[in-house]
Amino acid sequence: MNIGELKTRGGELITQIQEKEQEKQEEIDTPVEENGLARMIEVAGPFMQLMMAYRCAVREIETKLNVLNDEYSVQFDRNPFESIKSRIKTPVSIVEKLKKRECDVTVENIEKYLTDVAGIRVICSFPDDIYRLADQLARQDDVVLVEKKDYIKNPKPNGYRSLHLILEIPIFLSTGKKHVKVEVQFRTIAMDFWASLDHKLRYKKNIKNQDIIAEELKSCADVLCDIDLRMQQIRFMIEDQDKNKY
Repeated sequence: MNIGELKTRGGELITQIQEKEQEKQEEIDTPVEENGLARMIEVAGPFMQLMMAYRCAVREIETKLNVLNDEYSVQFDRNPFESIKSRIKTPVSIVEKLKKRECDVTVENIEKYLTDVAGIRVICSFPDDIYRLADQLARQDDVVLVEKKDYIKNPKPNGYRSLHLILEIPIFLSTGKKHVKVEVQFRTIAMDFWASLDHKLRYKKNIKNQDIIAEELKSCADVLCDIDLRMQQIRFMIEDQDKNKY
């Protein structure tokens, strides 16, 4: 990210904080303090440093996953995941989430209360790859497993399936070591396909027969889950044949 983009993100945060301060002042019908803007500007620097730390943490985990992928390619002649996607929440999204928690918009509260500012999505070929990769990643010496939510074994009522991990890893800066939390989601191609379309369809406005649509989406999720398991079983059959050749 270049300097211009960093300034833009910092400016967005300042705007959001300024709006929040304005709302508070309007509630008590008093003018905004003259030093308010100066305090907001002070926040921009630490905020940009924190976003930089999140980006570094994402790169660290991506590197770990790519190393595992390379090892599997050599050892087992296949890759356990198809792709990795990553994102950092926007300043607007961060502020909105803090507001929902009724927290002040501060850098300290971002680190304390938000565990998904940095996110990685790993798209795997088969369900067993998800658990193998997640386990091998979480067991590394410098990785701490903060939280685990298994929506594959325990799907959400709407049919959503994915494995969510909150991991904490160290990054090493010129000022020293800093521990950063990153959310890592593991899905199969089918799970990701369903989640993407479910999100698009559910957020359309003025949809009739929502209960019927929700039931159909849940049914599709179950069918895709069955397909995942059947495709995995086919892989097992092929691997067994390869073993019997020797």
